[in-house]
Amino acid sequence: MWSTTSRSVFRRFVGAVAVGVALAATSGCTVPVDAVAGISVAADGHLLGVMMVCGHQIDGATLYADSDDVNKEVTVGSWTADRPLMPGLATWPLDSPAAGWTATRSLAPLTAKTAYALYGWTKDNSWSASSISFTLADRDRLTAGQVRYDIISDNGDESAITVSIEEFKAAACQNT
Repeated sequence: MWSTTSRSVFRRFVGAVAVGVALAATSGCTVPVDAVAGISVAADGHLLGVMMVCGHQIDGATLYADSDDVNKEVTVGSWTADRPLMPGLATWPLDSPAAGWTATRSLAPLTAKTAYALYGWTKDNSWSASSISFTLADRDRLTAGQVRYDIISDNGDESAITVSIEEFKAAACQNT
């Protein structure tokens, strides 16, 4: 036989579990964003990955052919940092071997009129980087020292901007 106190405690416990289950069921399964991915070009025009890590770490980056249909996204390059990227700026060439990076999938040739997206990730899916979508025409408009990345406005709209690397370092983490 249960005492009145036991029933009260049990009801509160069941209520707390129900609330927890409801929250888990309605929450998204997205990985928190704590870095910003961008692209740049070297002085010789080669495509560079740019990653501004804001507070935790990023382990690598993937470039894929962007599609509204997730099942049609194709990975065209993937890189793992030799050591986790800690807060700060990292850049690396996407089309050639780079010190501190391992190409887990070498960059496939990029084609005109294809939209690409570069994003960062952690091996355990604890953190991610916001992605940058671009075409070869977007890349061709960049000059060395510029970074193209996506910003999110106060009302949630996303748009790509191109800024100096100094402006990127100063502003990129403000919206994460």
